[in-house]
Formats: sequence, structure tokens, C-alpha cells
Amino acid sequence: MTTLFRTAAIALAMVLTPLSSASSPTDPLLDEVVLKDGSRIVGKVIAASADTIDVKTGFAGTLTIDFGLIEKVETKAPQLVQLQDGTVLRDLPFTVENEQLVIAPQTSDQQRYALSEILKVNPEPWELGQGRQWAGLVSFAWAMERGNSDTDKLNYLLDTYWRAVEDRYTLRINGQLDEANGVSNAENWNILGKYDYFMRGNHYWGANLSLEADDFTDLNLRAYFGPYYGIQWYQRSVFSLSTEFGLTYVDEDFIVAEDKDYPGANWNIDVSSDYLGGGSRLFLNQVGIWNLDEPSDVIVNTRMGLSFPLLGHLEAAAEILLDYDSGAVAGVKELDETYNFRIGYSW
Repeated sequence: MTTLFRTAAIALAMVLTPLSSASSPTDPLLDEVVLKDGSRIVGKVIAASADTIDVKTGFAGTLTIDFGLIEKVETKAPQLVQLQDGTVLRDLPFTVENEQLVIAPQTSDQQRYALSEILKVNPEPWELGQGRQWAGLVSFAWAMERGNSDTDKLNYLLDTYWRAVEDRYTLRINGQLDEANGVSNAENWNILGKYDYFMRGNHYWGANLSLEADDFTDLNLRAYFGPYYGIQWYQRSVFSLSTEFGLTYVDEDFIVAEDKDYPGANWNIDVSSDYLGGGSRLFLNQVGIWNLDEPSDVIVNTRMGLSFPLLGHLEAAAEILLDYDSGAVAGVKELDETYNFRIGYSW
């Protein structure tokens, strides 16, 4: 489906490019992308990696094009190019031809680099070691019924991180409050804090601390803390996958049942993709704990769904939450399912 969207967008660009060019034929800052099939796209190059280039047009929005489809790129405006070895080439236009990045400074000979040597074109300041990137999402899902029964439901989520070149801090808070006819029938919350330190390549290590409570599953407080090792297997908008595995110490305080603590193995899986296009994103996050003292005792919390943009920084998401605890106390179901449609603000 994404291929069809991109093909349609490129076809539209082919049709409208002559009109756009005619309205401003002498604009010195228009960049040009020529595809291998002879198509010509005019716009502004705003970003690129070793695999793709992003071109902002006035008629089809921003197009992300694989370099495998491109015959030639010629930029007119100065660009900032960051190479894999850390070299930064500043304020210079470039050309891409024969699968090479060509830069021609006025004071020296041409410099040529293989496309595989490109890390980023026009990277963010934090990617150059200047400050941190702060990004996140706060969202709510709520429902209210009045009539034969009075029901109020609220789910909330805060997911934010602060990222620098070498490390990252993450904070996630989520919870649920449900009330029917003045009687509470759901009240739970979870707080997760993480620190990651990035090593060379796509590997990193970190530590996490989690606090969780759920009155209706007899859980007064579950706390765990431990180190882990992570790998960012893929990191592209069309598909991103990271995994983390580590050891943890778990302490569980129950309201009625007997308290317990144990060593455990901990994992975290994050997957996302913009394959459907239109600014939408498929996502899955799973956090698990395996009791090493009792191998049959496993806790797995999974969040998965589809988010899509609304207006500005507003977004909506339809999601499923699956909370599984094989060691749930007597009278409590092992699997808890929640279906949400939430609206939030991202930055």
C-alpha cells in the first residue's frame, strides 16, 4: 500500500512539476531529483540517509524516495551532511550521481563519498551533540454514560523521553480509573523510568525502575529494578525494532495474599511502522518479567494499535492492552483485556 501511495505521489509530482516550475522558473533554491525512469521532481531536499531522501514539494507534500530509484540529485541550497565516521560537511550544496555523494567546494577539488557513508543530511542539533531532543505524547481515553446506569471511565498515558547522542532518559506513566453508579470497579497505575547509554553502533545498555499498583487484582505495589542490554535492530520509519533483555529484582506487596520477592529475567520489545502511510503508525510494546524462582510464573504486558494524525500536534489511536499474569492470586483472572480509543498531544 505504501508503494502505491509513493507511486501516486511521484506521478502527481511529474504532472504538476511543469506548473510549479513555470510559476517560479528562476528560483535559485529549488533542488531537483531525477528518477531512473526519467521523471523529474522539483522541491527542497530536507533530509536524507544512506537509503532514502526526503523532498518537500509544494504540490505533493514531502516525498520519501529510495536512492535505488534515483538517477541524480542536485541541490542548490546549502546542506549539512553528517557522515558515519562523525565528519560534518557544513553549508555546501551537493550532487548525487552514480550512487555517490559529490561535494564541490569552491576552494578545493570535488569530494566524493559512497552513499553508505552518509549518516544524516540536515541532522537535528542534538544529533550533532548540541543539547537534547525532548519528545513525547500525552493522551486520554474516556467514556461517560448517564441514564439507567452512571458510568465514568478514564485511561491516561504519558510517554516521553530526553535523547542525546550518548544517552536517553525515558518516563512512561499510564493508568485506568473506572466507576459505575458511584462504585469504583477499576483503579490501577504504572510508572516506568529508564536510562539508556548508547555504545558504538546500534547497541546500548541501561537500567529500569518500575512501580505498579492495581487494587482490583489485590496488588498494593509491585516494584522491580535491574540492568539490561539492548539492540536497535532496525531504525527506519517504515520499520523500527528494538529489544532489551536483562535481570531484575522484583518485590510484590499484596493487599490480602502473601507478599513475595524474587529474582527475575526482564524483557522489553518495541516495534513501530509507518507502512500504511498518511502519517499513521502501527505500534507494539511488550514488557515481560519471568520469575526465576518459579519458572511457571510469568507477567507479560502488551500494548498494540494504530495511531494517526488529526490536526497539528493532535493524534488519535485505537489500541489493545493485554495484561497477563500466570501467578495471579486466587479469584483474579490471569488475562485482563482493555480496548481504547484515545486522543492525545505529541511533541
